[in-house]
Amino acid sequence: MSAVSSPMPDKHAPIGPHTIRRTTLTNGIRVVVQENHTSPSVVIRGYLWAGSISDPPEKAGLADFTAAAMRRGSLTRTYQEINEQIESVGASVFFDAGRRLTYFGGKSLAEDLTLLVDMLADLLQHPAFPPQEIEKLRGQTLTHLKELEDDTRHLAERDFRQLLYPDHPYGRPVEGTLESIPLIRRDDLIAFYQEHYGPAGVVIVVGGDVTATAVFELLEKQLGSWRPDAAHAVAEMPPVRVPQDACRSVRTLTNKTQVDIVLGTVGLPRTSPDFYAARVADTILGHMGLMGRLGDTVRDQMGLAYYAYSDLEAGLGPGPWSVTAGVAPEHVARAIEAIRTEITRMRDEVVSQEELEDAQDYLTGTLPLRLETNEGITATLLDMELYGLGDDYIIRYPSLIRAVTREEVLAVTRKYLDVARFALAIAGPYQE
Repeated sequence: MSAVSSPMPDKHAPIGPHTIRRTTLTNGIRVVVQENHTSPSVVIRGYLWAGSISDPPEKAGLADFTAAAMRRGSLTRTYQEINEQIESVGASVFFDAGRRLTYFGGKSLAEDLTLLVDMLADLLQHPAFPPQEIEKLRGQTLTHLKELEDDTRHLAERDFRQLLYPDHPYGRPVEGTLESIPLIRRDDLIAFYQEHYGPAGVVIVVGGDVTATAVFELLEKQLGSWRPDAAHAVAEMPPVRVPQDACRSVRTLTNKTQVDIVLGTVGLPRTSPDFYAARVADTILGHMGLMGRLGDTVRDQMGLAYYAYSDLEAGLGPGPWSVTAGVAPEHVARAIEAIRTEITRMRDEVVSQEELEDAQDYLTGTLPLRLETNEGITATLLDMELYGLGDDYIIRYPSLIRAVTREEVLAVTRKYLDVARFALAIAGPYQE
């Protein structure tokens, strides 16, 4: 185990190179620790390269099913024993699959860190995939998926992704479908685990009332000997193609009173040099105050939507840059036109200096709030590791946001938000 030493953290110092401690376990797992002695708790967050991008198309949801099954028992603990041990000290553990990664972690009082690490290490290295628990989990998943078939916002979001990413892993639902979940067998879960779970590329972040040295020693003891059964290859993401023409879908549900709309296009990855300008532009368009320009115009002034907001999903790959709105059936066409008008205005006119400064104030003000909890600290540090942002990122962040100009907001909007090439999904009591 090799450690990078830093001075003892000052509880008043900003999180940065002088407070972040890191090491690499003997099997290559990277560990990052931020001591926070203002809270008696500790939070662990980690990721490994096992996302839904690796799901076979006919078995969509395999990564998510595997992650959920990880907590259902180990070779030494039953599901009931896991719950009893964790709940007896008020702790929690989780596994959650995304499109590229599976996240894992937990929370406990600092005095129970040994139990928390022991539990996570056991589940990571020795999952049992008990047949009875798998069938219970399958039933719960199918029930949840059936409920989602009646959720217009979920259906609009799902159809939008399928339009935007046809025949691509980004277009498939992470949670799977009513058709794919019954096809997934226990052998599939075991094979997925053996192929994608292992120490290679794993990052673990710990934040709370702990000492970095003690954390390093504990994780080395519990996870340093973890070795994969076979070489693990990180799945390559197929190229993403930006729509060349407008496309749309309508899913009619006559038993509903609200129509949900999602429209947008392919955005950018988090590592793009355009990211900060795009984040500021998105904040002005659909976040700041009561949902930005969209909320002010489409909802408040025109009364066409119950809600309307934008979302820039910038991750490891180019996620969607989209607008979501909930409207009455009779307002669908006018609401879509009003949203397009606001996006076009962002493309045609430079935002005001006041809007720019308000957005910058909003974005620079939310990060300190996030860092008030161990959950926020560990989530932020995990993103910093994932995207290679550097240990001084939190210190540099305000200047990165403040450096964005009005002209850059205009340029990035023109580059990505072309309403003539948007995908549009509509779900609810509406027919064209």
